[in-house]
Amino acid sequence: MRETVVSSGSVPIACRDHGGPGRPLLLLHGAGGNLAHMTALAAHLRPAHRVVAVDLRGHGRSGDGPWSWDDALADLEAVTDGLGLDPPAVAGVSLGGMLAALWAQRHPECPGAVSLDGNPTLGRPEQLAGMDPERAATELARLRAAFDGIAAMLAEPLGADQVAAALAAQRATARRYGAAPDDWAAAFERNLVPCDGGRSRLRPGPELTGQLRAAMERIDLLPAYRDTRCPLLLVLATEDLPEQQAFHELYTAYRRATAECLAGVDNPSLRVLHLAGASHAMVAERPRELAALITDFLAAAVARRASHRGEWSARIDSR
Repeated sequence: MRETVVSSGSVPIACRDHGGPGRPLLLLHGAGGNLAHMTALAAHLRPAHRVVAVDLRGHGRSGDGPWSWDDALADLEAVTDGLGLDPPAVAGVSLGGMLAALWAQRHPECPGAVSLDGNPTLGRPEQLAGMDPERAATELARLRAAFDGIAAMLAEPLGADQVAAALAAQRATARRYGAAPDDWAAAFERNLVPCDGGRSRLRPGPELTGQLRAAMERIDLLPAYRDTRCPLLLVLATEDLPEQQAFHELYTAYRRATAECLAGVDNPSLRVLHLAGASHAMVAERPRELAALITDFLAAAVARRASHRGEWSARIDSR
């Protein structure tokens, strides 16, 4: 396992190359996380792939820069070129899953891409199905207020006692999900940066967090799902996170609307799996199962492409 920084793009991007004997696979974390959150999943993927986990811009040990989907995808291009990974498969969770879908749309030569619950942030009435419009507006306003409160809290500098309490909370949360507490503590510390008075701040900072929230709420991924010619697997959560249970009606309607939209996408390159019993924290909950899903999907995608190339070559030879 080797840590490196790719500096050829507009922002330095930190990577952890887990090694492995197979085809290269870029592994992308969610918003507010970093590559350390992907440690367990990477370990289960490594027997079949050369796994390279990435700190997205503004996270972990990567450089700061404004958020745009184009810029983030350019960062991944720089990593691919800098580490000689071309062409890698791509898998990501949440924000990283959205990037995986956009990568698939732009890179038909990609061996395969997997989005683990990489859905736009819930924030618009049209994202809901079966809810009374007035009720939906009220609940969305309540959800936005909760997000605003969390963002304001995370923007405040942390003293030593607060950091210690936060680390203990991270370990407790990891145990609740069945994840490795040390991995979650390491991920939390990776996003800490020192500031004045011996205190620390969490990355991403308030400005980038605001940009991310806006980008994740506004994006429409249906064109990517319709247009991709790269094999793309969407693995969708079916259960609430503990933090989402206070908004159960909203998230149930959101999952229903998402399923209805995807059912209308006619694209043989797209596969959708609703993972029973899994929440948005599926990477922490079920890394071994997800690694098997990703490995099997990518192996089948490569085999299918090889078969199609063979059929095409046979047609040419017969002329």
